Amino acid sequence: MIASLSMAMAANHQSSDALHVLTLTPFYPAQRDDAQGCFVAEPLLALAQQGVRNTVLAVQPFYRGRSSTPSSVFPAQWRRFPSFPGGFGLPSAGAFLFANILRRVRRLHRLTPVHVIHAHSALPCGHAAVLLNRELGIPFVVTVHGLDAFSADQVGGYAGGWCKRISQLVYRSASSVICVSEKVRDQVLEGSAAPVNTTVVYNGVDPEAFAPAKDKMASGVILSVGNLIPTKGHELLLRAFAAVHQEFPNSSCEIIGDGVELSRLRALAEELDIGEKVHFLGRRSRSQVADAMRHSTLFALPSRYEGLGCVYLEAMSAERPIIACRGQGIEEIIQHRRNGWLVGPGNLQELADALSVLLKDAELRQQIGGQARQTILESYTLTHQAEQLTRLYRRCL
Repeated sequence: MIASLSMAMAANHQSSDALHVLTLTPFYPAQRDDAQGCFVAEPLLALAQQGVRNTVLAVQPFYRGRSSTPSSVFPAQWRRFPSFPGGFGLPSAGAFLFANILRRVRRLHRLTPVHVIHAHSALPCGHAAVLLNRELGIPFVVTVHGLDAFSADQVGGYAGGWCKRISQLVYRSASSVICVSEKVRDQVLEGSAAPVNTTVVYNGVDPEAFAPAKDKMASGVILSVGNLIPTKGHELLLRAFAAVHQEFPNSSCEIIGDGVELSRLRALAEELDIGEKVHFLGRRSRSQVADAMRHSTLFALPSRYEGLGCVYLEAMSAERPIIACRGQGIEEIIQHRRNGWLVGPGNLQELADALSVLLKDAELRQQIGGQARQTILESYTLTHQAEQLTRLYRRCL
């Protein structure tokens, strides 16, 4: 990883003729959590190797405290900006962010011209990019990472309507709206109320960092990785595991992640009499997640609100059979029983049956896992993602 970072940084500091992208993002790895925003940081190394120079502004409201970037991650400049806490903070945040960074961006643009701004999410970074475009004439693209493309679900009420109107402005003004799946694109087009230029660029994964284990012995571990919130489906997973664990006495369930559901899920595991078999591991580093995936028997995340889900791709790269839900973005990549397994959202019986079949059949697990990794290698690496983004940036010029 360090060698790759050194090579990428050398490429990033090549001649001033290189395509120069200013990345604005509220998601970025920090010392306290190197997994947050990894889906923004990790493609930057591959982009540098494509000849794209990147300057990264990682931004956050002032009340979240100071952050710094781990040495193993593509470097970023952290900026804190004024913002109101609560519902009305998000729709107004883009204007505050713009005022906070305008001077810095103007100076950067004068010294090393910025060709494209890449904003991650409409609010606040996309809105700031709209204002920078008006002030400095720099074209911009914006990536939509999830299904709440207009932040109306997150905020709600009058403030949610304000968020939607600003997001519509952002999408109409962008040279391109990058969606991480067709499902996300459908959400953007449905709510935009005017024509917008969209393109789908799926997230990529590092196939070396998420490589298969050399030791192919089954551990009996069902692994799940995700924030502990209701939409991720951890309750359903626990109930499905409770339904099959007696048939597989050597099996266990490991859950990586933290969130508001932790206490309730712990209590549910005790109630279902599987408390000793379920291990809540909290947050883990990127390398720890990769290692957990390598040494699991299968990966399951029955999320019912998923634009794509990088963890599915990472588990596939690690040659694990994955279980996901139909109707989510990952369904565009998964072919049922060939390179993964799909169940109905909220369908306990289907999920329990899937766990039972896969825990029982080592040959089927090996076949699905092998096809899963091949799918990643053929189309969904960080290099594939970087190549698509580079072509997109050049079209913006």
